[in-house]
Amino acid sequence: MSQEVSSQKRQRSKAKGRKALWIAIISILAWLSIGGLAGGAFSKISSVQENDSSSFLPESAESTIASEVLVKFSSQDDQLFPALLLLLGDLSPVTNAQAFERVNQYSATLLARTLPETGKPLSSYFAAGIPLAPIPSADGKAILINAQLDFENADAEIEGEPVFPKIIEFIREDMEKEFSDLGVTTHVTGPAGLFADLFEAFGSIDTRLLQTTLVVVAIILIVVYRSPLLWVLPLFAAGSALGIATMIVYHLAKEDIIDLNGQTQGILDVLVLGAATDYALLLIARYREELHHHQSSIDAMKIALRGVVEPIIASGSTVIAGLMVLLLSDLSSNRSLGPVGSIGIASSMLAVLTLLPALLIVFGRWIFWPKIPRFDDADEKLSGLWSKVGSLVDRRPKAVWISTGLALLIFSGFATTLKSDGLSQSEAFTTRTDSVIGLEKLGEHFPSGEGTPVEIVVDRRDIASAAAAIGRVASVATVVPLTNIDPVTQRPTSELKVVDGKVVLYATLKVAPDSAEGKGAIPLIRQVAKAVNPNILVGGQSAIGYDVDQSSRRDNRVIIPIVLLLIAVILGALLRSILAAALLLGTVILSFGATLGVCALVFDHIFGFAGTDAAFPLFAFIFLVALGIDYNIFLMTRVREESLKIGTRAGIIKGLTVTGGVITSAGIVLAATFGVLGILPLVFLAEIGFAVSFGVLLDTIIVRSLLVPALVRVMGPKIWWPSKLHHQES
Repeated sequence: MSQEVSSQKRQRSKAKGRKALWIAIISILAWLSIGGLAGGAFSKISSVQENDSSSFLPESAESTIASEVLVKFSSQDDQLFPALLLLLGDLSPVTNAQAFERVNQYSATLLARTLPETGKPLSSYFAAGIPLAPIPSADGKAILINAQLDFENADAEIEGEPVFPKIIEFIREDMEKEFSDLGVTTHVTGPAGLFADLFEAFGSIDTRLLQTTLVVVAIILIVVYRSPLLWVLPLFAAGSALGIATMIVYHLAKEDIIDLNGQTQGILDVLVLGAATDYALLLIARYREELHHHQSSIDAMKIALRGVVEPIIASGSTVIAGLMVLLLSDLSSNRSLGPVGSIGIASSMLAVLTLLPALLIVFGRWIFWPKIPRFDDADEKLSGLWSKVGSLVDRRPKAVWISTGLALLIFSGFATTLKSDGLSQSEAFTTRTDSVIGLEKLGEHFPSGEGTPVEIVVDRRDIASAAAAIGRVASVATVVPLTNIDPVTQRPTSELKVVDGKVVLYATLKVAPDSAEGKGAIPLIRQVAKAVNPNILVGGQSAIGYDVDQSSRRDNRVIIPIVLLLIAVILGALLRSILAAALLLGTVILSFGATLGVCALVFDHIFGFAGTDAAFPLFAFIFLVALGIDYNIFLMTRVREESLKIGTRAGIIKGLTVTGGVITSAGIVLAATFGVLGILPLVFLAEIGFAVSFGVLLDTIIVRSLLVPALVRVMGPKIWWPSKLHHQES
């Protein structure tokens, strides 16, 4: 009878095993099908980017309101972008009339030249009715040609790539070829030149960034697992997560449901690959542990999933909650990161909790070769490096938490020296692009704001008093009104251009229009202008930059406290403890402060950056606090599980020992993926990459490994207050 029962149990077990195997196979096929659909999105997603900072602002911003009025003064339907063509050499119309005449002829024929990629003349992409007039510098060493690019036409695509950067590249090559025999140096700068270089930088996100990230993650996984095979599965799951996230984001951006810019796309790539690999490491570590306790790999996977599903979902939910608060931002560029990043994290959780278990079940134990986990009830994690760390924390908890806490406090003190007043566009590159060099040279021969003036909309009756008041501002070089163009000669006349009773004043600054000084002049210009008439509007590139910085600072004040509150609620619910939630949140905030302090020192004294974008503190906070809390979630959920069995003080040491290797590996993966952002020639992404990389390593190596375990070891069961567990004997 007992043999029959045993036989029936084996048959039922085999049937369940076959069923689980078929479910796994179907899951893999479903993911492969989705991957096939998602493949095309990778090559197209850059085509739905919006990198114009003026489109980031809220409708209530003064520069936004001004731009809606300013467009009426142009024959164009969309915004014009000045492309400043700068020629340097002996170009004086007095001492070198031949060279000066050559420049005149070039400017007169440039727009008739054909862009090879489209077969259309350049005039198709520039403002109609605005001639290219060479402006010689006072010292005779430079000539400036201000060409107004019509961005609506230049924003077209050819073979899936934007035409805009190709226009600038063509003009650069054409100018260099035209004037090389005269010993004249040429540059294309101004907003159009800078944006073209930004497009080129963001274009490498599709290829260089993604490829480098995948290679870095693969190398780390091979080192972690010491297996020639196992690393493929988590990397495949992470790549699948990125595929489905990219597909969803592409279609949402294409339908204008969300905004997408180059920075957000780059962050999406590293966020998904880093987070998915972290979750995969957690699952595989628990699965390997259970394989020692269960003969059936399917049974081991069931137990492993049961152990990691709660921390993975809690971790992902924490990051999503933090990201979605960005929807409260004034800036659409920040708001876009909320849903885009959330889609990436949700895709990562889905892939790791469905695709990766299916792959592990199908491949079985041998995928861990050469170190295959045997069914021997061994617990290999209770020895080695992390058992020694646990022993140190157990012996000297007070010394550990005081020393680590004090070190973090000292570094946090340097956070006040972080320069986050914003970056000019010329300071936004880690390399010296043609537009950056051109902008520097422009300031040597012309007022730095030449070609990109502050644009002020005034009532006609106030033009004289407004011009006089604005002209007295120290950083303003000249103030001139916009006049009509003669339809025959295509030259400006002395007749004011009036639209709806309003005129436009162009205030050229003595400083670079997008520099901190240029943006700093805007509130003073607005103050003196509104003293003449409160209805005067101040717009233009400098005003846009100033309003963007102001919105970023407002976001810091509003969003950061809300994110902290949400994370505290999630932690409290997960750990059933107010005290544990407060302690974990406090340690991560301390870690964030220390990271900002280190960033201030490194950016200033090592990297030589001019400062940070005004949005940097918010982005760094979102990623460091939301992602940094992950590792404490991974640790403390396991500690709570062990505390229920063996008590809190023993549970913290056991939890630290068994999770130490996997959490540190996860931190290294995430740090490496964000560190890859540094290969792009953009200061903002390099700074975010360093901040997150350093902060994550600080969290995993110091905060989660030493500070938190030591504090919990000292507090004992009280850490679980007000849950019943806090009454437990230590």
